[in-house]
Amino acid sequence: MAVNLTENAASHVKAMLEKSDSGIGLRVATRKSGCTGYAYEVDYASSIEEDDHVFESNDVKVIVKDEHLSFLDGMVIDFVKQNMLNEGFDFINPNVQDECGCGESVSFK
Repeated sequence: MAVNLTENAASHVKAMLEKSDSGIGLRVATRKSGCTGYAYEVDYASSIEEDDHVFESNDVKVIVKDEHLSFLDGMVIDFVKQNMLNEGFDFINPNVQDECGCGESVSFK
């Protein structure tokens, strides 16, 4: 079981964590949303709780609550910069069954 970051994503997260001074890692979750069912949530984690799974990826802690792990297990998170105005996380998730046309939500197997 694991959720991993590419080198690009880890570099981006490290830079943002250094600026924030309050984060210890990246928290990844899902929430019900959109036309296909779920959206990804990404935030900086300030603590690790009892029901958290912690993965170390490229020297960054990736933190996932137990209730979200079945949807996120095996996922790789990349950080893609297409131009100065268009950049963000890209989620490569083997558990995705379908995606909406706009890319905002997914459904899981």
